[in-house]
Amino acid sequence: MTGLVVCAAVLAVAGVLGLLHRRTSGRLKVRGRDGGRRLGAAELGAELGERATLVQFSSAFCQPCRATRRTLAEVAAMVDGVTHVEIDAEERLPLVRELEILRTPTVLVLDARGRIVRRASGQPRKADVIAALGEAV
Repeated sequence: MTGLVVCAAVLAVAGVLGLLHRRTSGRLKVRGRDGGRRLGAAELGAELGERATLVQFSSAFCQPCRATRRTLAEVAAMVDGVTHVEIDAEERLPLVRELEILRTPTVLVLDARGRIVRRASGQPRKADVIAALGEAV
């Protein structure tokens, strides 16, 4: 009987933690540590967009990275002056460590001067990306 109670408790805790993770994954938010941090063309390996830049950190075998790539490319095509830059996290480990990228995909929304405006860990929704661009532009 005690084993069943322990098993039920573990399943309940795991379910709650899973729901919390799912709810926060992909949310574009402001981090205090990103405040004032700027990225330039030299760090990204590509030119910044005229109005904003969507930076995606990906890895080779990341399934959500493919969907995120499509979403960000669509948004960049919809909004003039916005570019999408994809960075392979494995090839750019010093930058990944400096920016404290903990998982892929991670998306950074930069304004025209390269300042980090928003950040998302996980696959963001298209509507959230568009809303974050509204703040960057």
